[in-house]
Amino acid sequence: MAQKISEPLQLLLAFFSDIGIGWRIQSDIGQSFLPGVRIQHGELCIDPLMLNQPGDLLHEAGHIAVMPGASRHLLQDNVNLSAGQGPAEEMAAIAWSWAALIYLNLPPEFLFHADGYKGGSKSYITAFSSEGGFGYPLLHWYGMCEQPGAEDGYPQMKQWLRP
Repeated sequence: MAQKISEPLQLLLAFFSDIGIGWRIQSDIGQSFLPGVRIQHGELCIDPLMLNQPGDLLHEAGHIAVMPGASRHLLQDNVNLSAGQGPAEEMAAIAWSWAALIYLNLPPEFLFHADGYKGGSKSYITAFSSEGGFGYPLLHWYGMCEQPGAEDGYPQMKQWLRP
């Protein structure tokens, strides 16, 4: 039986397809860091029935997007262990996910929901809503955006995937 896909999930999947992030709907994805989503070989595997927070997909997609293109396929569920991503890439993934949220015109709580970010969601919303935040200097260094305040600067993106 086909799984029903919610409207927010449809919006995200269309966005991922448009920018070149691979994804597939798959039931029973097994143990994963976040319910209903797992990264396998640099692609998102999504179980809509288990997905608690569709906004979590933006963050996981951010990990894929900030990985160099030649290494993206190395990403697995635990990006820190599978591909050596660390705190810098985590901050870049969060900044990327905020830019995607703004692009998709979704509310901040969609990404920074109460169940995530170790209780820091409200602080993240405050930080990014005031045109501050963090992680965007890395996106700029990767060539993905301009600095905030520049014409077409962050959170607008020049490219969604790191070359």
